[in-house]
Amino acid sequence: MVKSFITLSLFLLIIFSTLISANPGRNFSETLSPSSLGLKKQKLTHLHFYFHDFITAKHPTTLQIVQPATTNNSSSTSFGSVWVMDDPLTIAPELSSKLVGRAQGFYGSASQSEFGFLMVLNFAFTGGKFNGSTLSVLGRNTIFSAVREMPIVGGSGVFRFARGYAQAKTHTVDLNTRNAVVEYNVYVLHY
Repeated sequence: MVKSFITLSLFLLIIFSTLISANPGRNFSETLSPSSLGLKKQKLTHLHFYFHDFITAKHPTTLQIVQPATTNNSSSTSFGSVWVMDDPLTIAPELSSKLVGRAQGFYGSASQSEFGFLMVLNFAFTGGKFNGSTLSVLGRNTIFSAVREMPIVGGSGVFRFARGYAQAKTHTVDLNTRNAVVEYNVYVLHY
């Protein structure tokens, strides 16, 4: 039994070594030209839309999923709380205006001294030439600042290899319901 195991192990080692040496040109990584993937000259695209974040509504678009026990009593910034969102994106501040996509992801209160959220979300576009494409945002959002800037760290579809930034500006907010409409200007480089 032990002799059979050793023989089988040696046999597999020889086969594996032969396979590796038979493909000496194979590497873990290689440098490619963008054109080898069909990528052309980069474009700069400006997108403008409104983000509708409804926490207290008949059909909320944002739900709180984490609320640490210590946040209830000691934090004026909701530090440690996390919300998940599926917010409509429209071309005008009115919710009844044309829907262009959804903001899907989560945000968490990451500051003990101010309302500063860590935003992790995708802008998922649902119409026109960007239908099915996404932009990914990962950044800090100090919601009471006049204009906030967050990085675009990637994308899919039309926005493959995207990079850029999003500027958020609160259009309206109801401090009692915590519902808000936020204007976004997004500048993105992509192929």
